[in-house]
Amino acid sequence: MTLLEVADLRVAFPGPTGDVNAVNGVSLHVEAGRTLAILGESGSGKSVTAQAVMGILDAPPARIGGSVRLHGRELLTLPRKQRDRVSGEEIGMVFQDAMAALNPVFTVGHQIVEVLRVRRGMSRVDARRRAVELVERVRIPAARDRLRDYPHQFSGGMRQRIMIALAIALEPDLLIADEPTTALDVTVQAQVMELLAEIQRDSGMGLILITHDLGVVAEVADDVAVMYAGRIVERGTVEQIFAGPAHPYTEGLLASMPRVDRRDEQLYAIPGAPPNPARLPAGCPFHPRCPRVTDECRVTLPPLAALPADRASACHHHEEVLRATRR
Repeated sequence: MTLLEVADLRVAFPGPTGDVNAVNGVSLHVEAGRTLAILGESGSGKSVTAQAVMGILDAPPARIGGSVRLHGRELLTLPRKQRDRVSGEEIGMVFQDAMAALNPVFTVGHQIVEVLRVRRGMSRVDARRRAVELVERVRIPAARDRLRDYPHQFSGGMRQRIMIALAIALEPDLLIADEPTTALDVTVQAQVMELLAEIQRDSGMGLILITHDLGVVAEVADDVAVMYAGRIVERGTVEQIFAGPAHPYTEGLLASMPRVDRRDEQLYAIPGAPPNPARLPAGCPFHPRCPRVTDECRVTLPPLAALPADRASACHHHEEVLRATRR
C-alpha cells in the first residue's frame, strides 16, 4: 500500500544573486512497511526534501511547490495548524544531531510527557507511564530513573535512542530518519539501525532513511533514490542499484566504497565537487564530473526515464552504464 507520494517537489530559497534551487522536481513514493533510502553527497538536497515532506521549512523564505500526499491527502495546501498536527502525529522525524534537537533545559522525561499531554490529552500520570514504556522500548536501562536526566547526561547513542522514542511516541505512519547514525561509532550505528528496523517491523510504518552511508543502505533499505544537485538521478530497489547502477553518479558512489577483498587497489574518488545550487551548470548537472560525458550531456538535461523492472535513471547513456556495470 502506498503511504507517501511526492510529485515534482521543488524548494527554492532567496539568495543574494538569485534563487537557490535546493530541490528540483523530486518525485518518489514510500510503501507501508518498506524503507526508502535517499542517498547522495552532502548538499544534494536530501535533508531539504525530508524537511519539506515533514512540513518544518519556513515558507517564506522557502518557496515550496509540487505535491506531497500522505494516504492520498495533499499536505502542501493544508492550513498551518492542520499541517503541524499531521507532522507531529502521522509523520515522525529523527534528526541528525540529537543534542541540538532536544531541549537542554528540560529533562528527557518532561519532553516526552509534554508531547503526549499536548498531542494526546493524556493525564500526567498516564503520560509518564507511557514515557517509561517508550524509553524501555528503545532499550535504555533503568528507564524510569533516566527520565529525570537531561540530554547532556546521555551518550551520543543514548540521545539518539531518546530522539527515536520521541519520534514514535504518537505512533506515526511514516518515520523520517535524517542521517541518524552520524558521529556514532560503528557498533552504536548498528544498534540504532537495528532498533529502527525492529520498530518498523512491529508497527508496519514506512521509513525514509536519509544517508550517505552505502553500508547502511545495503543493510536496511528496500528501495533507493539517489539524489544529485536537488534531483533524483536514479531510483530502484536496493538489489537493482547494487547489482548494476544505471547512472554514472551511482556507479561512482559504489566504486568509492572500500572493499576488504581489494586492499591493494587505490580507493576511487569521484573527481571534483557537487555544483553550487545557485549556479547549476547547463545540461546534466553531473557532466563536469562524469567520465562518460558527451556533448549532449553538456547541453540537454536528461529526464528521469523509466527503465524495465520499475526502476529509473536520469542519464542520456543509461543503457551503456547498465551494460558496463553488469559485466
